[in-house]
Amino acid sequence: METTLIEWGTISIASMLGMTITLIIAVGLPVILLALVYKKTKAKISSFFIGCGIFVLFALILEQIIHSIVLGITGTFLTDHIILYGLYGGLAAALFEETGRWIAMKFFMKKNLNKQNALMYGVGHGGIEAFIIVGLTYVSNLLTAIMINSGSLQTSLAVLDEGIQQATYEQLKPLWELPAWQFYMAGVERSIAIIFHIALSILVYKAVKSGRKRFWLVAFLLHFTVDFLTVVISGYGAPIWAIEIVLLMMVLFLALYVRKLYQEDMEEI
Repeated sequence: METTLIEWGTISIASMLGMTITLIIAVGLPVILLALVYKKTKAKISSFFIGCGIFVLFALILEQIIHSIVLGITGTFLTDHIILYGLYGGLAAALFEETGRWIAMKFFMKKNLNKQNALMYGVGHGGIEAFIIVGLTYVSNLLTAIMINSGSLQTSLAVLDEGIQQATYEQLKPLWELPAWQFYMAGVERSIAIIFHIALSILVYKAVKSGRKRFWLVAFLLHFTVDFLTVVISGYGAPIWAIEIVLLMMVLFLALYVRKLYQEDMEEI
């Protein structure tokens, strides 16, 4: 039988630097924000960990259970229709995460609910998402890149079945085929996402503190819109940088609005 020749590439220094910077952002930015918010506002650190826990429970456990059920029933129907897939994904993400935020502030933070702790909650919610979704992935990417460049990964795979070697090769090929700048974009995206989660947390805080449910609805609609646009724009082949520019503009406008809300004396509500 003819053996398929596998030609491993080399991951560039620029790509590895991008992985490193993104990893620092995904892991370090939440920690830095935690320290800054605590120092500036004396918010309770427990609010940070409540944010972490709510994201894990509602986004990574409950939402994923629903996804497995819905996608199991519909098969490839949703994924084959990008608009419907965007609608479903956006609605699910907004419903679970904004409901989780509301429950956290209504019940778990009830005794200490103020704008400072809402800010800290947002850092936790967005921070743990960055750590789990991007941080852990980029730890793996960076270690794998080092092993590929040193040749140790190829040596380890040499004793395995050819099919496994080929599958691993295909899975890892993007590490040296993708342009270096794309490895930086994940860090940019996470920075935007953390700001977004902080802003949404302030909106939900406003809803719970004032009893005005329209603020929760605004948070829900904004979350839905961002996720929907991300799925649809990327689904139609738009470049990553274009998607991030659209998201950045939306999040900056939201951040300016929420900053005004935060500076108001909401304790009088």
